[in-house]
Amino acid sequence: YRSEIDKSQKNRLFEINVQALRFFYNFLEKMPTAEPAREYLRDRRLTQETIDEWKIGFAPDQWSLLTSYLLKKGFSIDDLVASGLTIKKDSANTTSGRGFYDRFRGRIMFPIWDVNNNVVGFTGRVLVETETSGGKYVNTPQSPVYDKSTVVFGLNKAKQEIRQQKKVLVVEGQMDVIACWQAGMKYVVASSGTALTEKQVGLLKRYTPNMIMSFDADNAGQIAAKRGVDIARTLEMDVKVVMLSKDFAKDPDEAIKKDKEKLFELVENAKDVMDWNFERILVGKDLNNPKDKQKIAEELLLEISFIPKEIEKDYWMQKLSMELSVEISVLREEIKRLRALQKKESVNSHTKVVVEEKKDEFKNKKTRLDRLAEEVMVLIFKFPKTASLAFKNLDEKYFFNSEYKKLYELLRKEYNNASDFDLLKLQDYFVFKDVEIATNILSLEGKGSEEIYNFDKDSAEADLLSAIKEMKEDWKRQELQKLQMELNKAQQNGGTEQTSEILLRLNDLLKKD
Repeated sequence: YRSEIDKSQKNRLFEINVQALRFFYNFLEKMPTAEPAREYLRDRRLTQETIDEWKIGFAPDQWSLLTSYLLKKGFSIDDLVASGLTIKKDSANTTSGRGFYDRFRGRIMFPIWDVNNNVVGFTGRVLVETETSGGKYVNTPQSPVYDKSTVVFGLNKAKQEIRQQKKVLVVEGQMDVIACWQAGMKYVVASSGTALTEKQVGLLKRYTPNMIMSFDADNAGQIAAKRGVDIARTLEMDVKVVMLSKDFAKDPDEAIKKDKEKLFELVENAKDVMDWNFERILVGKDLNNPKDKQKIAEELLLEISFIPKEIEKDYWMQKLSMELSVEISVLREEIKRLRALQKKESVNSHTKVVVEEKKDEFKNKKTRLDRLAEEVMVLIFKFPKTASLAFKNLDEKYFFNSEYKKLYELLRKEYNNASDFDLLKLQDYFVFKDVEIATNILSLEGKGSEEIYNFDKDSAEADLLSAIKEMKEDWKRQELQKLQMELNKAQQNGGTEQTSEILLRLNDLLKKD
């Protein structure tokens, strides 16, 4: 029964997103006030055919125009908030309709589809940046239909071409995908500005085992590329890398504008991932300096250890041996030393290793409750002033067996007992005193929806209360399931008194908000 309710809500949210897409697209095409947006897209050299194909639109800089439009279409305010298109203030009044406003305002809108062509969300690129615009890009937050760790931008349009070409090019941004598509390269997808996740790589592997990665030339792009490469190699994909030099272009979109053929050639001649590793690790190092040689060996031996096949591994060991003028036997001993050293790391180093090992595991195995609990904790640590709001509205029981339950309990206890609650001091204290808690705190870094990092205080509080509400609903649902199972068992065993007691508990639970 519950699954049918969830399915029904998802269908409503899909339809809301379709209507929002049409609203944004038609506003861009027809409204005089959208002329600056149309001019921006012309400056980016996007053709009308491309705009039509990708249904690019514009969200006017008005507080609640989309929300009002969708309400008139018959959608409920609760569904609009659940879709992420509408934000609810603390002071919002559902009856009067006050206190609700559009998430996307004054932005070029790019729809996000899942692999089955359902519109699951949007990315909004600000047209005119101001102090209050909230960041260059804003994405739909986590919702019942949008999970940023599983959706690959452009895959719905690229999947057939990926199968035909037997390869996929992964880029960083949505404009990179669209520019490549317009230029005729149609096996391109994007991670939407973040490192690839295991779920995304697994999805791509259904269509091809061959991945080419092209991330921006800046430091953030290099880091994102490295993380994505590591995950792809772990899943035994054949990975190649396209690195754009800073003097050529910062990203594929710019590269196409400068020299389309050169980009196509770079993609066609993409480097093997190990060649790329050698190049990036050797750059700037002095091979006559023993400390540099040691650092090179440590980093490259770690990369070589990823290789599952021994003959291939031996090839790169020999290459490293020649580069460093070091015997292979010495390098093999160095691998043993590094492995032994890892086992003797300090508590803090151990914590960081645990975090890195668990990041993908958590992404893979998180329940809906886990994701909500994580969202709450990210908001508390990103916006410490929201902590009191959380502690007043959310009991630790709602965390069930979440990895963050112990951390939340300790924080809530400190808040209730201390007159001068200081989250930053507590964070430092936990990192040094408790490995498990330290792991939880460190693992929060970079988590949560991208939009969180552009929130103001009101948005953070609204998102927090929304997550708390969903956690309570999830807790109630699970408690009802548990009591239902107990009731069935009691009735089977003929326990009249026990059955009555469980029915009372069920009744009490159903009365709770």
